Amino acid sequence: MKDEMVLKSFEHKRTRCMVYTRVMGYHRPVESFNIGKKQEHKDRMYFKECLKAS
Repeated sequence: MKDEMVLKSFEHKRTRCMVYTRVMGYHRPVESFNIGKKQEHKDRMYFKECLKAS
């Protein structure tokens, strides 16, 4: 099943969630950001740190 089909089939169960991010040492909801800060948040790149095998 494609992702879009799955999302449509469960759309009635979905709810909006509050996304928080850490800014200047404390957590703030992203929805309270101004338009520039929201775009900056969308443009962030995430990475996974690989653990070295011992």
